[in-house]
Amino acid sequence: MRKHWLLFSQAVTIALALLFIIHTLKPELLPSAARSGVVTLYESLPQSAGTPSGGSGFSAAAQKAMPAVVNIFTSTMVKTPANPFMDDPRFRFFFGDPGDSEPQSSASLGSGVIVSPDGYILTNHHVVEAADQIEVALADGRKTKAHVIGSDPETDLAVIKIELAGELPAITFGHPEQAHVGDVVLAIGNPFGVGQTVTMGIISALKRNHLGLNTFENFIQTDAPINPGNSGGALVDTRGDLLGINSAIYSPNGGSLGIGFAIPANIAKQTMEQIIQHGAVTRGWIGTGVQELTPELAESFGLENNQQGVLITEVIRSSPAEKAGVRPGDILISIDETAIHNWNEMLQTVADLPPGKSVKLSLVREGKSVSLPVKIGKRPLPQIQ
Repeated sequence: MRKHWLLFSQAVTIALALLFIIHTLKPELLPSAARSGVVTLYESLPQSAGTPSGGSGFSAAAQKAMPAVVNIFTSTMVKTPANPFMDDPRFRFFFGDPGDSEPQSSASLGSGVIVSPDGYILTNHHVVEAADQIEVALADGRKTKAHVIGSDPETDLAVIKIELAGELPAITFGHPEQAHVGDVVLAIGNPFGVGQTVTMGIISALKRNHLGLNTFENFIQTDAPINPGNSGGALVDTRGDLLGINSAIYSPNGGSLGIGFAIPANIAKQTMEQIIQHGAVTRGWIGTGVQELTPELAESFGLENNQQGVLITEVIRSSPAEKAGVRPGDILISIDETAIHNWNEMLQTVADLPPGKSVKLSLVREGKSVSLPVKIGKRPLPQIQ
């Protein structure tokens, strides 16, 4: 009996010792009731492909838009100017006539956005202007040559095309008319040629004009870092839809200072469609020069300080405006019931009218209301600087 009691005591002692060791070193092996001081933690499940990281949605937006953004490399043959001393016959006598110098290749870079599965790409006019060769590098690593379909220097937009097998990843157009100051945006492009890069910021202003960058200006301003090489790239919203084509930056030294400008996607789409269909953009024109109607000008013309409209400062000879009887000094109030408040509105309103259409100009001349019919002409192509 004593022997059995001794064995039982030893077994209990060993069991208690094992329980103590397990409780100290491996408490998770014990039932939860024995671990009353341990806090239970819940870990999130691994993210599936395409799930926004951090709940922000920016990763999903970037992944949606990036395949449609391409890098553009252009080269232009530039003739090296001859040394002015070669105009001197005595200099040529001693040093010989070197003949015409060999043209040198000048390379530049930019970005573009695939807008259709069959290879049409939107970019800036200044990216492909005067380019002899254009090479496009896709986000998946493929490279191919491209050719210019057409361009519009007055909006700084161009359309190029590539030929590759299969459907290409085209971007989805967004609705910039529904954008607001403060909305988060992503800029995608090829800054400084380092490769495709995504930067983030907000819309800091809308409908920016009077910048002297293009003839027709209605920019989205953003503080998303945009640098040289981003031109022609995409400005997208948090859904990855295209809001604009990155076009220019404000910078005295060439680097990003947080002020970038993008051409709204709706304007880019209208321009692109005309270029694809007709090879160029056709706009209306009446042939006048105008000036903003300031309170001082309104007072000098005997008008109310709150008088809307623009002052006609010039009427081009043989233009539709001259044929209609418009004179310098007239105040243009409206075009076919569309009120005109500034020169940008007047320019855009006339440009949107098809050539050949007759419209009514409402004017104030010497304090009296005047209505003149005018037949819209075709806007001349801009002169190459």
